[in-house]
Amino acid sequence: MPKKYPPPKIAVPRFCESNGFYTTPKRSRNMAKIKARGTKPETRLKKGLWKTGVRYRKCKNRLPGNPDISFVKYRLVVFVDGAFWHGHNWMEKKQKIRTNKEFWISKIERNKQRDQEVNQFYRKNGWKVIRFWDFEVEQQLGTCIKTIVDELTLHPKSPY
Repeated sequence: MPKKYPPPKIAVPRFCESNGFYTTPKRSRNMAKIKARGTKPETRLKKGLWKTGVRYRKCKNRLPGNPDISFVKYRLVVFVDGAFWHGHNWMEKKQKIRTNKEFWISKIERNKQRDQEVNQFYRKNGWKVIRFWDFEVEQQLGTCIKTIVDELTLHPKSPY
């Protein structure tokens, strides 16, 4: 049986004017304010877990993919993905991008590809991966917390 090779990584061009990408100063300031850690949905999920009595660790960049919440003892990682950055409903939204299409399409498709690579890594090493969209956490916080608690109760070492 022939060996399966992973698909090649999607190349994302550098976002600069010399590559043909242009952005207004106002848009640039707005994009600079977007952060990767401590987002509102992530904070909301963490506070909800804490109030429920579930204790967790903030990932300190030791784990691949930088999960938002990790339960190392139970081999469980939780990610809260932004709908735009991780390509929710991507086939439809891809058509609506009007400016800097080449950059944004390759950027988001590479993010989706990286998410799959991270999921495969954890599953191959016996971890459970839970991913929530940011709008799911905002709209259905209780369901998200229940999903995590249910997964923790399935673990033999769990006190929950």
